[in-house]
Amino acid sequence: MGFSPSSSCLANSPLSIKITKPCCDVRIGQRSSISTRSHKPNLSVNGLTADVSSRKWSFITGSRILLKPKLAGVDLSKKAHGVHASWLANAQIASNAFTLGTVAVLPFYGLMVLAPKSELTKRSMQSNIPYVVLGLLYAYLLYLSWTPETVQLIFASKYWLPELPGMSKMFSSEMTLASAWIHLLVVDLFAARQVFHDGLENQIETRHSVSLCLFFCPIGVLIHVITKALTTRSGPAKHGT
Repeated sequence: MGFSPSSSCLANSPLSIKITKPCCDVRIGQRSSISTRSHKPNLSVNGLTADVSSRKWSFITGSRILLKPKLAGVDLSKKAHGVHASWLANAQIASNAFTLGTVAVLPFYGLMVLAPKSELTKRSMQSNIPYVVLGLLYAYLLYLSWTPETVQLIFASKYWLPELPGMSKMFSSEMTLASAWIHLLVVDLFAARQVFHDGLENQIETRHSVSLCLFFCPIGVLIHVITKALTTRSGPAKHGT
């Protein structure tokens, strides 16, 4: 009795099968089984090489073939390395921008708090250079963090309004978070400058308000409004006495 792979059901399959080292010892037992002994023949299916390690073929229970695919010619390490390197580059850019933006605004707050009446502070706070530099940095980070899903995450509601789950998903990216931090630094510095100029014009103490504007900008503006109201009320009373 001979066994030919072409007589199998695999012959009608579009897969091409090639068996190398077909040396085997065929023995017919009482249960119509064929025992094959070979030196681990290789099974090639459409370019994939596998070892046929099972050595018993049975017409009753069917054949058992253990395939151990050995993929060749596919190098995934380069692609994985490229994605990993790209992720590291973006993370490094986000970290550097975060630190650079934070350090860039500190001298201006220091001047407004430590020397609010000096000419250097007045000239520095009249300059628009820090807003231009930080604005360009913000635009660059926004460009890097922008994805096709950004608009969908911002306007996730049917009313085209932002929703908290979409915003939290969007800010899970370090690049997006860094761009948001630069955005806050620019707005906070602009508000602190307005508080500082208003204090100089109306002779109101602003050092405490400016300090709060660095990290708690709305509270700093609120404190300045309260300080201005109290100063305005106490001013006429002192002038009347």
